[in-house]
Amino acid sequence: MPQVMVVARNFMDMVAALPAAKLDMLYDSAFICEAVLRSFPPLAKKYVLQMLYVSAPVPAAAIEEWVLDEYASKHKVAIDRLVQLRVFVEVRDRRKEVSYKMNIKFQGNMQKYLVSGGSLPRQPIPSSITGRLPTLTELENYALEQWECFLLQLINSSQVEKGTSFSSSMMKTFQRGLLSSRDNEAPKLSENGFQFLLMETNAQLWYIMREYISSAEERGVDPTELISFLLELSFHTLGDAYSLNTLTDVQRMAIRDLAELGLVKLQQGRKDSWFIPTKLATNLSSSLSDSSASKEGIVVVETNFRLYAYSASRLHCEILRLFSRVEYQLPNLIVGAITKESLYGAFDNGITAEQIVAFLQQNAHPRVADKIPIVPENVTDQIRLWENDRNRVEMVLSHVYEEFPSKDVFEQCCDHARDNGFLLWEDAKKMRLIVRGEFHQEMREFLRRQQ
Repeated sequence: MPQVMVVARNFMDMVAALPAAKLDMLYDSAFICEAVLRSFPPLAKKYVLQMLYVSAPVPAAAIEEWVLDEYASKHKVAIDRLVQLRVFVEVRDRRKEVSYKMNIKFQGNMQKYLVSGGSLPRQPIPSSITGRLPTLTELENYALEQWECFLLQLINSSQVEKGTSFSSSMMKTFQRGLLSSRDNEAPKLSENGFQFLLMETNAQLWYIMREYISSAEERGVDPTELISFLLELSFHTLGDAYSLNTLTDVQRMAIRDLAELGLVKLQQGRKDSWFIPTKLATNLSSSLSDSSASKEGIVVVETNFRLYAYSASRLHCEILRLFSRVEYQLPNLIVGAITKESLYGAFDNGITAEQIVAFLQQNAHPRVADKIPIVPENVTDQIRLWENDRNRVEMVLSHVYEEFPSKDVFEQCCDHARDNGFLLWEDAKKMRLIVRGEFHQEMREFLRRQQ
């Protein structure tokens, strides 16, 4: 069975995974505190505001009384999230009763923010210096073009123009999570890579950012500083220009990597150079559900398994090839079919039936997006059935043991294999058993000791 990728639902999942000391360092920044507060569910936000000017620990039992009994599950989710992100710090008294106290750094920064209001991380450059900047539409097209260029290079580097090479730090990120290579062979898409291509753009972005951050130490960069800058970036105004001279060396390196992915656009003036955040950057601190853009879908699937995609994008054509047979492509239309052979190829690459169905539903053309079901039931059912056909038999390397000297020895071997989780099959009547191949040596040693 293929393994399914697990993607952080937002940046806060990455923040919560940091060691306590580094997490406390992040709260030196008011922007991080505000981003963390924004990410909380409504009940957690309410608890933060209620505790904002309380310096003494508050018993957990007292906080439970702030909500009605029917909201106990939401209360638990809120408290768990607050503790995970160290906004609430757990305190135990002599009787081992639990109380919660707000993180001092977080509390201080949020008090200042509430009194004096927030300010931008840096001031934008006046238009008198930058001249004409790209419009929001031009900026969105640029971000889309850069992101598609990255995905195309991921699918097949020969399909991307020669002038679009990515930096070594970005390529290491791709190699780490999405590409795999053997000795003297060119890198190819891994199982995770194929699954990645069917994700929503925001989920793809967070996966890349997670890998980029987790590999930061290998590049000599502190992950905490990188997370801080990326969250800070989400507070910049979409479409405004910001000077590169206001960035640290680490931030300058990061901004060039982010420009390759379309999160920012770099421009050079006569005396100054600047970066312009795109929508991809300003969505970084949002949750997956909040930022799932209501983009217009392109795909129509018919009951005869024919597939039509109203797009001129080369990327869309390549993604559809992952699980369907593309028959021809017109200037604004891709025509294909979902076949047993095309799906078997997708399953071989680690893509699951549920991922294919989800992709077709999420990218449905507006004409069919409001229908129930969006994708014909006979098509979705058949996709799942074809996947089940391939999963009915699982090949496991194993060893057969027979001709035991006695019934007692046979039963002792069966018990040993069963207790340790490597027994596959047994026949008490004929005194035969089958164990997993990787435990063959251990089983031989056990059998030798019994004789």
